[in-house]
Amino acid sequence: MTDNPFVAHRSLLFTVAYEMLGSVADAEDVLQESWLRWADVDPSQVRDPRAYLVRIVTRQALNRLRTLSRSREEYVGEWLPEPVLTGPDVAEDLKLAESVSIAMLTVLETLGPTERAVFVLREVFDMSFGEISEAIGKSPATVRQIARRAREHVAARRPRVHVSRAEQQAVVERFLLALRTGEFQELMEIMAPDVVLIADGGGVAAAVRAPIHGAEVVAKLLSRARRMLSASIVWLNGAPACRIEIDGELTMMSVAVEKERVTRIYVMRNPQKLTRLRERAQLAR
Repeated sequence: MTDNPFVAHRSLLFTVAYEMLGSVADAEDVLQESWLRWADVDPSQVRDPRAYLVRIVTRQALNRLRTLSRSREEYVGEWLPEPVLTGPDVAEDLKLAESVSIAMLTVLETLGPTERAVFVLREVFDMSFGEISEAIGKSPATVRQIARRAREHVAARRPRVHVSRAEQQAVVERFLLALRTGEFQELMEIMAPDVVLIADGGGVAAAVRAPIHGAEVVAKLLSRARRMLSASIVWLNGAPACRIEIDGELTMMSVAVEKERVTRIYVMRNPQKLTRLRERAQLAR
């Protein structure tokens, strides 16, 4: 175990930054800025290095999130999080796996910066209202109110049914097989009638610019690519997902599952968000 607290807690700090920002690149920038600030601190004067470092990272992530708000408002088409390569081990921590899922990160994007910080620190990392108060510079009473609002906001939008890892994998395998064959009826059967497809091309890669609703419309769209793709299963953000190449262009596809059917499909095609998928991300709570 290293004697340097920053190095010892790096996986935790990256996870905090990533969940607040939904971007690997921005999370890494926040960690670099936080490292420079930690380098100016006398560790002997810090009673709880873990809490102190989380405060530094939270403040830097909040600053970054506020500057990103305008650019994301001007983003071409739908904005989806930058995916991270993980392993099955992440799924063993149910709270961590849910919190880093593409579905949850997409919901968190609908929160304001402060609400997002409070939700992540409270609901994912189990920090006290007092600790969060120190991290974001607001009173514990205010933090408590923000936490309640954020929790209600997320609860109204998050996937409502939790499925086992085995069920998620079985559905993804069936979905991938249907994609490979391009069988319209198979795609219809594996998707819920009210399935929604959201694609992120960022104006760089071809992608629908608004969500598509309904199994028939989504199946028609997906079945068109049957002769152009090679596909395999990978672990993204703590869950089985699809790695697809269409005409040589990489696409990552994450799905939400309910009652053995696909209810949400997240298609990530922006190449700028797919450059850091060679190594597994180190995530921790």
